[in-house]
Amino acid sequence: MGCSNSFFGKGDCISVDPSCGFAELLPLLSNLPNSKNTWEYEEGEELSGGQGMTSYNFTSKAYLQFPAQLPLSKISDFTVGQSIFDVAWENSSTGQLDRRGLGPIFNANSCLACHVGNGIGRVPSGPTETMLTALVRLSGNSNGSPDTNYGGQFQPFSLSGVPAEGKASINYTQINGSFQDGTTFTLRKPSVEFSNLNYGPLDANGEIYSLRNTSKVIGMGLLEALSDTTILSLQDPSDSNSDGISGRINLVPDIESGTEKIGRFGWKANEPNLKQQGSRAFLEDIGVTSPLFTSKNCTSAQTACLSSVHGNLPELSQTKIDIMVKYMRLIAVPARRTASSPDVLAGKKIFFQAGCTSCHIPKLKTGTIAGSPEISEQTIRPYTDLLLHDMGEGLADGRPDHLASGKEWRTAPLWGIGLVSTVNGTLQLLHDGRAETFIEAVLWHGGEAEKSKQYVLKLSETDREYLIKFLESL
Repeated sequence: MGCSNSFFGKGDCISVDPSCGFAELLPLLSNLPNSKNTWEYEEGEELSGGQGMTSYNFTSKAYLQFPAQLPLSKISDFTVGQSIFDVAWENSSTGQLDRRGLGPIFNANSCLACHVGNGIGRVPSGPTETMLTALVRLSGNSNGSPDTNYGGQFQPFSLSGVPAEGKASINYTQINGSFQDGTTFTLRKPSVEFSNLNYGPLDANGEIYSLRNTSKVIGMGLLEALSDTTILSLQDPSDSNSDGISGRINLVPDIESGTEKIGRFGWKANEPNLKQQGSRAFLEDIGVTSPLFTSKNCTSAQTACLSSVHGNLPELSQTKIDIMVKYMRLIAVPARRTASSPDVLAGKKIFFQAGCTSCHIPKLKTGTIAGSPEISEQTIRPYTDLLLHDMGEGLADGRPDHLASGKEWRTAPLWGIGLVSTVNGTLQLLHDGRAETFIEAVLWHGGEAEKSKQYVLKLSETDREYLIKFLESL
C-alpha cells in the first residue's frame, strides 16, 4: 500500500495513515519501544464492546443485554424496540391491528423466531428435518438477479389460501481429512434440494442458491459507528503488500439517500446500515412492508400472493422502524471470560501466528455519533474488518451480491462466539452452519485464508486445544 506511519508516546499509541493496512502494521508493532508481543494480555481486553457497550451476562440470555451504564431513557428505548423485534406478526385479515401484515409468503413470523435469543439459527441436520430458522437465497443467473418465479429468497411458509413456494431440504456430503499428526476429521458440505414447487420450475439457466444460517445480533451499533475512513484503511484490493490478503469493501445502494455506501451487514456485506438491513429483513423474511420497502414480496407468477389481503401499507411504520433500530444499536457485546489465562493466551498466540488477524482485526475504534456516547469513541474488539475476502472454492456459493463475487464473504465478527452454544444449544458456524466445531470452521477456510488453514493443519492436538480455548473466550 505504501503507507506511512508515525509513532508517539511510550509505545502504546500509533498514528496511522488511512492508506495503511493492518497486515503492514503488525511488523511495525513488534518493533515499538517497550511494546509487548501482540498476543500477550492487554489491559481492558475483556471489554469486547468497549467501556460503553459491554455486558456481563454469560447465560442463555447473553445476547439480549443492554450495557450496564445505559441511562434510564435509553433502557426504555431498548425495551420498546425489543418488543418490535420479538413480536409475532399475524394475518392481515384476522390478527391484532398493530400486528397485521404477516406474509402472505414468509420464512418466519418474527425476527426472534430465526435469531433465537439474538443468536444463530439451526440448519436442518438432514432431509427429513423442516427448515425453521435458516433460509435459501436464490438467483436465476450468474449475475445475481432474482429467480423469475420465486424471487431472491425461497419462502416455505404461507397464510391460508396462498400456496407456499415449496419445500427446501438439506443433504450433506462427508469430506474426510487428517491433521499432520495423523488425527482424522470429517467435514460436512450441505446441498439443497427443492420439492413441491407451487409456482412452476426454478429458472432453467442454472439456478444458483445459497443456504444461509442466521447470525448473532450483538454489537451492531458499534459496527455501524465505525467510520468509513477506518474501514477503507483496512482494505487492500490489489494485495499491494503481497501478503496474500486482498480484502475490499462492498459498495451497495442506500435506498433512503439514493447513493452508494459501504456495506457493513449481512454475510456478503450487502446492507449499509441497520435501518435498511432491518427493513429488508422484515419484508423478505416476514413479508411485512415498511417505508423503504412498500410492496409485498410476491413475483408476477404468484397471483394468490398479489391478490391477498394486506395490512395498512406500509405495515411497519417509520416510527416503529426507528424504535427497532434504536434497540439493535443498543444490544451489548458480552465481555470476554478468562482473557488472561495462560491457556487462552497460548491460543491467542497461535491465532496471531496463523495469520487469522489479517482479516479478523482484533481491535478498532468507533467514530463520534451525536447523542450516542455509548457507541462513540469506543475501543472495541470485534475481530473483523467488515471487508470481502475470497474464501476459496470450498465455501463458494457462486452467487454474486453487488460487488461481492460468488467466492467472497464478509469477515464474520468473532466477538461473543464463545457463547453461541450457551445461547443456542448448538454450534453451527459459517454462512450455512456447516461447521459444528471451531476447528471445522477453520478447515473450511481457503482462498486468502489458505495459509492460515495450512498452519492449523500442522498444529499438535495440544495447540489445537489452546486455539479452541482462545475462541471460547471471545
